[in-house]
Amino acid sequence: MSLREPEPGCLLCERLAAYRRENSARFPGWHNASVPSFGPLDARLLVVGLAPGLRGANRTGRPFTGDAAGELLYSRLLAFGFASGSYAADPGDGLRLIDCRITNAVRCVPPGNKPLGREVKSCRVFLASEIGAMTRLEAILALGRLAHDAVLAALGRRRSQTPFRHGAAHPLEGGILLADSYHCSRYNTQTGRLTPTMFDDVFAGLRTRLGAAQR
Repeated sequence: MSLREPEPGCLLCERLAAYRRENSARFPGWHNASVPSFGPLDARLLVVGLAPGLRGANRTGRPFTGDAAGELLYSRLLAFGFASGSYAADPGDGLRLIDCRITNAVRCVPPGNKPLGREVKSCRVFLASEIGAMTRLEAILALGRLAHDAVLAALGRRRSQTPFRHGAAHPLEGGILLADSYHCSRYNTQTGRLTPTMFDDVFAGLRTRLGAAQR
């Protein structure tokens, strides 16, 4: 399957397009467009987040770059061999993903970091395309329930068959594993819902599943 990415000025979701225009006026030097995926298409691991953060990916143009969630995520990717270089919260920092690709269930920043169900559904075509184009894909890490549900919908699988649970590893069709984690947001880490140890355990399981990094 060929990869289908949204246009930078995607108009599928009227509310999100209007919010982008508003932010373009307020912050003219920011990315303020749909955020493309990051990492090699032939990776065996796909990390799926919720949506770009206003001052994170919407500002920098790279998933999970420029906010607290990215600091935790990229530190774990580096620690477990899924990335090399240094993360400096800037797409020009030279950080490289290894055998890993990152995307979001919704590609444009939503007001209040809360996409609507219809917006998740509109963006599903891009997530389904992403999964289908990754011919060596072996594992998907869903960061949060919304990302988990979006992956299942993109694969045509019922949520009741595969409920979200932090730390769970669900075998799916085609030999793909769906791993669940609470989202690495500042809120979740500050409240203790997701601790660094809990996040480490998820990545340790993925590293064991995938074996040594394939560069």
